[in-house]
Amino acid sequence: MRLNKVQKDILRSLKKDALKSFNYKQVAARLNLNDANAKNMVLLGLQRLKQEDKIDEVARGKYRYKHFEHYVEGRVDMTQKGSAYVLVEGLDEDVYIAPSGINHALDGDLVNVLLYAQRKNRKPEGEIAEILERARTEFVGTIEFAKNKNFAFLVPDSKKMAVDIFIPESQLKGVKHGEKALVQINDWPENASSPFGEVLEVLGKPGEHDVEIHSILAEYGLPRKFTADVEGEAEAVVETISESEIAKRRDFRKTLTFTIDPHDAKDFDDALSLQKLDNGNWEVGIHIADVTHYVTENSLLEEEALKRAASVYLVDRVVPMLPEKLSNKVCSLRPHEEKLTFSAVFEITEKAEVVNEWFGRTVIYSDHRFTYEQAQTVIETGEGTLAEEVNTLNNLALILRKQRLKNGALAFDKVEVKFELNEAMEPTGVYFKQSKEANHLIEEFMLLANKSVAQFIGRKTDGSPSDKTFVYRIHDEPKSDRISDLSNFVKQFGYNVNTQNRKGLTKSLNDLLSQVKGKGEANMIETLTIRSMAKAVYSTQNIGHYGLAFDYYSHFTSPIRRYPDMMVHRLLQHYLDGGKPVNQISYEELCEHCSDREKVATEAERDSIKYMQVRFLEDHIGETFEGVISGVIEWGVFVELTNNKCEGMIRIRDFKDDYYIFDEKNYAIVGERNRKTFRLGDSILITVKNADIDKKQLDFVPA
Repeated sequence: MRLNKVQKDILRSLKKDALKSFNYKQVAARLNLNDANAKNMVLLGLQRLKQEDKIDEVARGKYRYKHFEHYVEGRVDMTQKGSAYVLVEGLDEDVYIAPSGINHALDGDLVNVLLYAQRKNRKPEGEIAEILERARTEFVGTIEFAKNKNFAFLVPDSKKMAVDIFIPESQLKGVKHGEKALVQINDWPENASSPFGEVLEVLGKPGEHDVEIHSILAEYGLPRKFTADVEGEAEAVVETISESEIAKRRDFRKTLTFTIDPHDAKDFDDALSLQKLDNGNWEVGIHIADVTHYVTENSLLEEEALKRAASVYLVDRVVPMLPEKLSNKVCSLRPHEEKLTFSAVFEITEKAEVVNEWFGRTVIYSDHRFTYEQAQTVIETGEGTLAEEVNTLNNLALILRKQRLKNGALAFDKVEVKFELNEAMEPTGVYFKQSKEANHLIEEFMLLANKSVAQFIGRKTDGSPSDKTFVYRIHDEPKSDRISDLSNFVKQFGYNVNTQNRKGLTKSLNDLLSQVKGKGEANMIETLTIRSMAKAVYSTQNIGHYGLAFDYYSHFTSPIRRYPDMMVHRLLQHYLDGGKPVNQISYEELCEHCSDREKVATEAERDSIKYMQVRFLEDHIGETFEGVISGVIEWGVFVELTNNKCEGMIRIRDFKDDYYIFDEKNYAIVGERNRKTFRLGDSILITVKNADIDKKQLDFVPA
């Protein structure tokens, strides 16, 4: 449960009795939130709403809805047709804004909306009265000069940007017609149909690899490089480890330690150590780069890490959260080097039962670096470097995984598509990455560390929740209507989903994922199952992690590339030192920022993959491929190609044998005359019609 969601529910509840005042316990009762954690979140929500001047505190601890006449505040969600919806906390439905009522607002802007008198059985409507805060002022697109004129327009790449940006001659900065550019909006005169802007950066010719990747970075506000000041602070970090620092830590330098990572990785976040104890149990150390030792609070490095919040992995590069000296050198747990780490150390029996745990700062020496492929070979053959140790850890991991799945964890093993690139960054082929035992080995021990750290802070010795503010990774239960839709859909393929109770649901979802593996509809059903789930986010309010079947879960194991892990390291040390609970509201705001930045990173990564798919099929125009229908909408069907996972669209008008009608209920289009049906999951032969780099769009026709 996110704080924003709680605030929305509180406003809706208070509005129903707008003349009465309530304390936080009464509000919680009205929302049917009965446990202590939920009540605490209600109190936080009330305090935040008061700070934002959205409710009144009429007496100490008593709150009332604040009246705003017919004005409401919310965020703009533009449609491609030029109309918009404004998402307003406290309203059951979004407010519809016709194109004539947009009044210069843009997608994502925070606005004040004048509500119209609501007509019976109609959605709320209004017009935008004031723009309170622009979501963004910089846009990427293609420059088009007006014919025989000395001014130009930027045609934005974003489909949610309904207007072009006017650029006067004095602000063109030498850009040429047809080039891509980054433009900033400076003004929007009241009577002008377009905002006025200036060119900040000329990106280059559309279609060139670097230009397209830089366009994606600019579109999502992702930086291409660090400032000189941040780089300078990174360069000043001392690499050598002093004896006095080692003396403060638990020393694992003589304990066998190694890493297992992708073959092209440079930022090694985690290492495993293993040693046999006298009682026959195993001591397994999960050692994580001690980033917060080097990135101190209030430093420029800290500010930049928070701003970025996560590393972004595009098809051809990484946009790191930390400068290279830290991410790839000082903090990275490279082989045959001493490194400072923050560790979770477990005493584990041969049956993978954890009988002891310890958390604290350490120093390690990595004896060996495995790639996943090398470790997999050792597991499969039982031979090679550290074969006994790798297989011991693998056997423990297999037991941990089996137990986790038995407890109700979902087993998503979705195929990851990667492109083979030549020196010019052109896609020459596609290969698929699938998790094997070596991947699961690392995954299980990282999950153990993340879960145990969260339990250590979040749970008292008697099993009840603690009052310590902490950063959790939470995953809510799926909404029943989404599961019902999934269940109805997979029935068409002969599969069943048990929707009666939580345990039955998770078992049947795992059975479904197991049954479809290797079949034509596998990727599509796995994707739909993932879409039916809630999104995992960061929060100080622990509700557990549904997908992993953990009551407590956090992110502790990747501080080189995730800011929440840095927060977890700092909080863990604070509580190990006997510190008191920290301010929950400020940490909840940081959690929401990190969740939002994670979403931006995911969208940018998806765009870069889509771009590379278009590049890959550019040379295959006119060729025929086998595919599976992966989506059905009003104006066409999406098809995912079987041998390379590229996705494109067949528009309804390109089905020439009949007039097809969209059947929303059955995820299908149906021929009006011949009743021929194309539905989600059907195999289909297609011919590549067009590959549009600018729009990152593939067009197919039936073969």
